[in-house]
Amino acid sequence: MMPKLSFVVPIFNEQECVPEMISRFLKLKNQINDYEFSVLFVDDGSRDRTFAIISEASQKHPFIKVVKLARNFGHQMALTAGLDYVDADYICIIDGDLQDPPELVIPMLEKMKKENAEVVYGQRTARKGESFFKKLTAAAFYRLINAMCRIDIPKDTGDFRLITRKVLVNFRNMRERHRFIRGMVPWLGFKMVDFPYERDARFAGETKYPFSKMFRFALDAILSFSNTPLRVASYFGLMTIFIGIIAASYMLYLKLFTDRVVPGLTVILLSLIIISGVQILMLGLLGEYIGRIFEESKQRPLYLVDRAINVDVI
Repeated sequence: MMPKLSFVVPIFNEQECVPEMISRFLKLKNQINDYEFSVLFVDDGSRDRTFAIISEASQKHPFIKVVKLARNFGHQMALTAGLDYVDADYICIIDGDLQDPPELVIPMLEKMKKENAEVVYGQRTARKGESFFKKLTAAAFYRLINAMCRIDIPKDTGDFRLITRKVLVNFRNMRERHRFIRGMVPWLGFKMVDFPYERDARFAGETKYPFSKMFRFALDAILSFSNTPLRVASYFGLMTIFIGIIAASYMLYLKLFTDRVVPGLTVILLSLIIISGVQILMLGLLGEYIGRIFEESKQRPLYLVDRAINVDVI
């Protein structure tokens, strides 16, 4: 019995990219003869013709499978749905904008077997079509999160990776709502190897990750994988108390043993403004953590499926 290889493709409003992606998958299927090949598209509530295109393709080609979510749940939830529904021995996670070439799955499979690894992750050596600002912030983010977390999240990577069924089965046990999958997979601890490649420019359309979404995604990643921000708040509080004790002792000394005048209202107001601002910031940080606890306590489903084509409903 041939092993199964499947792509999981979360997709949202990519009607310009989907036809080319399907064409490349058809060519790739003809090149791969040693595996039972399939592609699972997860439509994350697209509002353009994306679903119509992939559903039509699934009727012509049964190896193309489709899961349509009831609304837009976000990239990480759509990817989670794909990993819940996929049935394969080897799973390649890839986005629908063709920045990550699907043809690379062949050398990735070879490296996985040669290295006896459970995960082969794509590591970008070049990022075509992306601004200097995006490259800079991405590099800073990975170095920041690695400094704050206890697990090693590979730098300059995305969700593009090849995993085995063993990783898939264990990943499915992780049901938290605020998800950072490129950190959750390393957390599992299975052997990972890198696969350097040059990332292409987006084939068509516009990015679905403007700065606001990138910032929120980074915040979710940091707060989901580290309590360092809370520790920093505690350390800052202790430092403030220490500085306050020194300042109070100094002012008491001036009052009792010298004729110098203790600085007055301006210093006091500035100190109050700075400390109040920091307190509000720390309360907001606590609110972020508490809000996540509140959302997890509801135990709502991570996503809802509207339709499934060529797949078994779970």
